[in-house]
Amino acid sequence: MSRIAVIGAGAWGTALTVSLARRSGHKLTLWAHSPDHAAQLNDTGENTRYLPGFILPADVKVTNNLTQAVAGADIVLCVTPSQALRSIMTQIGPVISHKQVLLSASKGIEEKTFLRMSQIMFEYAPSNPIGTLGGPSFAQEVAAAMPTAITLAIDDPVLGKSLQDDFSSASLRTYRNEDVIGTELGGALKNVIALAAGVVTGLELGNNATSALITRGIAEITRLTMACGGRRETMSGLSGIGDLVLTCTGGLSRNRTVGVELGKGRKLEDIIAGLNGKVAEGVSTTTAALGLARRYGVEMPITEQMAAILHADKAPLDAIRELMSRPGRTE
Repeated sequence: MSRIAVIGAGAWGTALTVSLARRSGHKLTLWAHSPDHAAQLNDTGENTRYLPGFILPADVKVTNNLTQAVAGADIVLCVTPSQALRSIMTQIGPVISHKQVLLSASKGIEEKTFLRMSQIMFEYAPSNPIGTLGGPSFAQEVAAAMPTAITLAIDDPVLGKSLQDDFSSASLRTYRNEDVIGTELGGALKNVIALAAGVVTGLELGNNATSALITRGIAEITRLTMACGGRRETMSGLSGIGDLVLTCTGGLSRNRTVGVELGKGRKLEDIIAGLNGKVAEGVSTTTAALGLARRYGVEMPITEQMAAILHADKAPLDAIRELMSRPGRTE
């Protein structure tokens, strides 16, 4: 068993901590960004803001001190919003040892640099083993011990097997692969398609349209992933089509929810304000995905239309009409 520091006490970080605690023997530390949030978690054990209804085990240490959280950890699991990871790595980079394993469970791409989370980690810890978690996994269901399957990607198969054992439990089945690029991009890009699927739902365009969008969405994600060095087969697995289907259809999906409200005609800033501090990663990832697509010369029509809706006030129905009127092509 391992000493694990979970960096980020949002819904997903809390759920992973609860899940890891079920595998008895781990020594767990959960870092919260806000001192008040850390104090509340220590007092009650319940993350009332992000994941109410679940109690952290008493032996989980909660702290607001980032360097203390990572000190002595075997595994540093970063579960912050993707746009905050660089700040976290700036702080912990000088204090971590080269033996500590760095894992990302953040499903996004840095907006200005177009970097994946593992690439940001590598900038600050080039000698550390670095991997990522992916797959279809709503936080509430993981915390509730509902059967869930995820993927852990790291390029060292021996270390991957050890980490697989660390994260697996009776309710969390952990697969592994060596395709960090594909696993990260699958997890990040599906949020863009989920926004679009939500728009279709908000416009009440029917199940046919949703199915078509998901299918063409996986084709779009696969093109960019392969251009970036990821594997096609990864997109057929949990961190590809599995995560995409869940996020495009599940009622717990924040990205789909944002899309639904956009389809109903609400303004983005009002929708984001209504999330009460929770993050819909697809909003920033849409811009980064387009940047990557242009860099590699990859066509991403759904992402382009989603960016126009989010950032250029394009009417959602006009975006759908434009997608439908594109020149015919082979599948």
